[in-house]
Amino acid sequence: MAETRVTVGMTTPERPDRPAIRRTSRSLPIALLRARETVMGPIREMLAESGINEQKWRVLRVLDEEGPMEQTALAARACLLLSSLTRILKTMEAEGLLNRAADESDRRKSIVSVTDKGRALIHTHLPQAEALFQRLQARYGTERMEELLDLLEELHGIEY
Repeated sequence: MAETRVTVGMTTPERPDRPAIRRTSRSLPIALLRARETVMGPIREMLAESGINEQKWRVLRVLDEEGPMEQTALAARACLLLSSLTRILKTMEAEGLLNRAADESDRRKSIVSVTDKGRALIHTHLPQAEALFQRLQARYGTERMEELLDLLEELHGIEY
């Protein structure tokens, strides 16, 4: 069996036919997924009480925060593929959580807005969502949380 050397988070097999690869414990994609699950697990439990999922929650939060917007912009802000958003919006509209209307300046586009029912759902969960964030921030540290959010925003802005 080939020996393996570990160098700064990398696994370097002694076999030349296998490339060096970052250990899964130091893999950025895997670390981000683990962190996402730490954060999203309690939020999913909270949302299950209302029968909505995290994608619908993001859509509602973005619309509540930023107001009515065109679907393409909403997809980007809610971190959803446009094709996924289109399907989600259809369901949310049928549930009475949002409205879609043709854009006055370009009838090919739809403007999406949150309804009173959607806003009520958001406001029902905001205290619990804020409590979850505060609990996480208390354990992680306020300064570190702000630094983490800044670093993630900076990473998001990198084009490669």
